Amino acid sequence: MPRTAARTPLSRKSVLQTALRIADREGIDRLTMRALADELGVEAMSIYYHLPNKNAILDGLVEQVFAEIEAEVGGFTPPRSMDASDWSPTLRERILGARSVLLRHPWAPGVMNARGTPGLLAIRYADGIVGIMRAGGLSHDLIHHGLHAIGSRMYGFVQELNDDNAAEPPADPSAFAALAPHLAAMLADVVHDDPDSTLGWCDDQTEFEFGLDLVLEGLERRRAAER
Repeated sequence: MPRTAARTPLSRKSVLQTALRIADREGIDRLTMRALADELGVEAMSIYYHLPNKNAILDGLVEQVFAEIEAEVGGFTPPRSMDASDWSPTLRERILGARSVLLRHPWAPGVMNARGTPGLLAIRYADGIVGIMRAGGLSHDLIHHGLHAIGSRMYGFVQELNDDNAAEPPADPSAFAALAPHLAAMLADVVHDDPDSTLGWCDDQTEFEFGLDLVLEGLERRRAAER
């Protein structure tokens, strides 16, 4: 009688890696304990030994995402060789690195917003951001204000652009022009077709970088004024 191949023992890591595949492939709403058990080829009760409930799995997924970010940006510790004048481009590169990871996991911002409680890797990521700004000579007070200004961009996404209820372009341009002439004039000048974007008519990456650059440029002006 032929022997069957031995199944890889179940572990927290294997459960989370499988959950990540399901979320990426089918969306976070399709990630259920039953779907996860079916994918793993086990009974659902076997999963609870490693992760006691769905919230623990979601928190673990956020942890997995931050582990990917850490690998993407080469670690969370500020670069040792960084000059003070390098803080802004260094921070920009780190944030865009985080964004590149989140773009691979489009469900992640929603989970991060919903769960709220940061894990250890998320805290270390934020600590590295503060360390970069501090190495650039920003005061703690300015860093504090800066983090509020950067907001969710610090983690690589913009909260309002992940809103399922985001506004759509007007269906009746003439009626809209009568109601809101200034908005209509702006939209007529800048709207473009980008079906892959969040809103369907904005280049999300361009707008993300534009907003990030505005904040970083403003913080640099404030930093220079403090010196």
